[in-house]
Amino acid sequence: MHRIRVWDLSIRLFHWALVGAVALSYYTMKMGGAPFVFPVEIHARAGLVVLGLLLFRWGWALAGSHHARVRHFLYGPRAVLGYLRALWRGALPPYAGHNPLGGLAVVVMLVSLSVQAISGLFLSDDVFFQAPLYDRVSTTTSDALRTLHHWNGQLLLGLIGLHLVALLIHRWKGERLVGAMIHGVKRLPGPPHDSPAHDGSAHQGAVTQGKPWRAAGLIIVAVGVVSWLWQL
Repeated sequence: MHRIRVWDLSIRLFHWALVGAVALSYYTMKMGGAPFVFPVEIHARAGLVVLGLLLFRWGWALAGSHHARVRHFLYGPRAVLGYLRALWRGALPPYAGHNPLGGLAVVVMLVSLSVQAISGLFLSDDVFFQAPLYDRVSTTTSDALRTLHHWNGQLLLGLIGLHLVALLIHRWKGERLVGAMIHGVKRLPGPPHDSPAHDGSAHQGAVTQGKPWRAAGLIIVAVGVVSWLWQL
């Protein structure tokens, strides 16, 4: 059994903060939002948090830790089809980071979340609430973005459902993805296909960990953008 440190603290904190913010956003719009007096306002604030988290994640996807970078988990069509065939045969090739299918799902999820967070900046309920950038666009544009926000929200629910199903399948196959996102370590039956060093060593910190100053810089940018929008 190979123990590999995969997810750095930044990714783990991002993941669970995003789960919380998206859950709050869903609750305030789809479940009544009690005990909040103005659920739509809480929904908008949660959306700003999601936007800030996504700003960090896209930056970390370019300059972060090894397995967090897009170029290390976004594979071509041949690799995705090969993984699907292996999955159909009942075998899961070991990957330390995202497997080819999972990496594609992550990118689709991040794009959809980004569309949702950005489109929400230009909306209004025509009664009490106006998003920070509502008055920067025409009514026609805002209406189009409202439609996009609605249908992309439905897509997001489907993607989240598929994500949960994938977690169950991987757990059934013996791969504990949730645990790895808590403590950062994956346990694999053999050397992973995507390891920067194929010796299965336990802690490749110099490779998998991102530069702390980069994380700090991305956090400052994300907080600055969200703070500006929060005050509008």
